[in-house]
Amino acid sequence: MNLSTLESHLWESANILRGPVDAADFKTYIFPAFFFKRISDVYDEEVAAALEESEGDADYALFPEKHRFLIPEGCHWRDVRAKTTNVGAALQRALREIEKANPRTLYGIFGDAQWTNKERLSDELLRDLIEHFSRLPLSNAQAKSDVLGQAYEYLIKKFADSANKKAGEFYTPRSVVRLMIDMLDPRAGETIYDPACGTGGMLLEAVNHVRESGGDIKALWGKLYVQEKNLTTSGIARINLFLHGVEDFEIMRGDTLRQPAFFEGDRLATFDCVIANPPFSLEHWRWGGSAGGTPPCASD
Repeated sequence: MNLSTLESHLWESANILRGPVDAADFKTYIFPAFFFKRISDVYDEEVAAALEESEGDADYALFPEKHRFLIPEGCHWRDVRAKTTNVGAALQRALREIEKANPRTLYGIFGDAQWTNKERLSDELLRDLIEHFSRLPLSNAQAKSDVLGQAYEYLIKKFADSANKKAGEFYTPRSVVRLMIDMLDPRAGETIYDPACGTGGMLLEAVNHVRESGGDIKALWGKLYVQEKNLTTSGIARINLFLHGVEDFEIMRGDTLRQPAFFEGDRLATFDCVIANPPFSLEHWRWGGSAGGTPPCASD
């Protein structure tokens, strides 16, 4: 599958939601559905490979060790696709069970979308959305991670463009990100931290920089740390990193200033590289006893 075909198909999914769903909320539904389809297709691919390896041993093909992510029985994409009524409830249950089955990697990744709100998401609309994605083969063999990642970034930018001034909450222009990363010049083996990660673009650009500099990006696994306050945005970031093939990272939810998540003993953790685009334009900052006094209510 080429990139333009994938981008076009992904953007068309927004048209299915248009009307009942506000444009600003498209990402809340489309990104989780897209990732659900992806991990289901990859799971099937892993089952097929395990069956071939074991000469048809079905129990062997279901061993957790044979899969990147586990999909509980009854929670596969095809199970939800088979539903004709209460589709939203079936979809919501599948996503929650998948999160529970993968607590370290996927818990909370699908956000808090109200899939059961039939005034917004009728059974007919959800069936249309599911059928739309069902026509998209997303196994590793048919959708390489680099193409998939680029298409996902394309969709993030499209949603950001449509959100106009609100886009800064989850998207920083990639030209700005590249400039910042070039100045920082991260190296393989260094720890990298983004305290306001948005959709994860800065961390991805740091990984790309190490790769393009000739470094081993696997030396970064386990050394990538991010924090994001918004539930939906943090889920988008995690999906973004997984789709780009980033294997091991730690992302925590919460306000970095009031609830920092990373410590070394009883002290705040330190990192080799720190990069962020925090929300400078926020008004009414809570300062809670800052030594410098109350910050200004608006940026200069």
